[in-house]
Amino acid sequence: TSGAANAKGKILLATVKGDVHDIGKNIVSVILQCNNYEIIDLGVMVPYEKILEAARAEKVDAIGLSGLITPSLEEMVVVVAELERAGFDVPVLIGGATTSKMHTAVKIAPAYSGGPVVYVTDASRAVGVAQSLLGSKDPAGYIAEVANEYDEIRTRFHERRTEGRLHPLERARQLAPALDWGEAPPPPPFIGIRALRDFDLADLVPRIDWTPFFRTWELTGTYPSILDDAKQGEAARGLFDDAVAMLGRVVAEIWLLGDAVVGFFAANSDGDDVEIYTDESRAEILMTLPFLRQQMEKTKGRSNLCLADFIAPKGSGVADHIGLFAVTTGHGIEIKRAGFLAHKNDYDDILLQALADRLAEAFAEKLHEMVRRELWAYAPSESLSNDDIIKEKYAGIRPAPGYPACPDHSLKPMIFELLDAHGNARMQLTENFAMLPAASVAGFYFAHPGSRYFGVGRVGKDQVSDYARRRGIPIAQAESWLAANLAYER
Repeated sequence: TSGAANAKGKILLATVKGDVHDIGKNIVSVILQCNNYEIIDLGVMVPYEKILEAARAEKVDAIGLSGLITPSLEEMVVVVAELERAGFDVPVLIGGATTSKMHTAVKIAPAYSGGPVVYVTDASRAVGVAQSLLGSKDPAGYIAEVANEYDEIRTRFHERRTEGRLHPLERARQLAPALDWGEAPPPPPFIGIRALRDFDLADLVPRIDWTPFFRTWELTGTYPSILDDAKQGEAARGLFDDAVAMLGRVVAEIWLLGDAVVGFFAANSDGDDVEIYTDESRAEILMTLPFLRQQMEKTKGRSNLCLADFIAPKGSGVADHIGLFAVTTGHGIEIKRAGFLAHKNDYDDILLQALADRLAEAFAEKLHEMVRRELWAYAPSESLSNDDIIKEKYAGIRPAPGYPACPDHSLKPMIFELLDAHGNARMQLTENFAMLPAASVAGFYFAHPGSRYFGVGRVGKDQVSDYARRRGIPIAQAESWLAANLAYER
């Protein structure tokens, strides 16, 4: 918390319940403090009760809610509905990677009438929004402008909902791609799990993709050309020098530890499900992974994809396999962060979090390369540059829950259970399926050369009810997990 008697206003910031990511929120906090706002930062995984209690006790002028994973979108609606019930009348600011102006206008704003709900695109806009709401002579004008814009967005959204044409689920399934199972990958050398504890982070440094690192700091451009950019080059170079210097210390002084676990299992598809078997006899199902299929109408000749399409069907006679993985480079980060924050060193705190995230992605990249070349060895002679790897020029894919091909985060507990990620990599999940440590990645390996990334997009009620049936859960639960992909109003 930072405060000043002559602050322009007091703003409470919180990452909502079930979510652990706060780099963006921390950057917003620093920028607002530099512009003389008093910030009450409640941290991560904050339940609505704590937000309401602090907002009331501190008599805040505005509340900022942040979240990275899609379940946080649902959680934000819960928070503003509770603010409404408690009679709050302060503005609410919404931000984070999965949030959008559309979702804010359509889902969050209608649940709160006490004050304006405003989507903040990125940290650099936070000051402008705060000034318009708290510092301007005419906040009513700005609030009316936002309200009108959000009304238009809602109207357009409801009109468009009926436009995007979907196939019935059965028709979408008929349009599944026909893969050549003669190209099925060889069986992995072992079935089961392998843990990699305390992995040498020096091996990950060459695999870092730096472009998203600059995006974290709201510098847009591609590495390395961003370093010579006419407008952003100077800032990018300074930031990069600091990052490389800190990265050297992270590796040399072992600030962070990396753990991973990888598993290969006998598997075949059954419709849109992938059955994982206890052993190669395939007599007993260990777990069934449910996947979603694209339903959008496409131009003739284009398939409606589902991840299950990339595993050989049960009746094909092909003994196929699936891989799963979980990696983290976040062990030890909390100790270092506490040291930085004790010295009010926000910059190094954010820098370390951003580097830990890059190292986790680099670990996922490195492990996938080890899988292709050695562990599964379906591409033993692969020889790709880091650029080629970043451009995904390798065989096979590694989709993760929460990403376009598998938008449902609730598959993460299945991965964690199959791999014993808690025991093997010291990783945990929050109730909303965020991974702890925050610098973590988990997902699946599909090795067939015909497998590719795609986005599921909007799904119809027929698929949602089918998905709920396949998972043995109420439809309302499936709708909650798939809220961001629904093609209809709940």
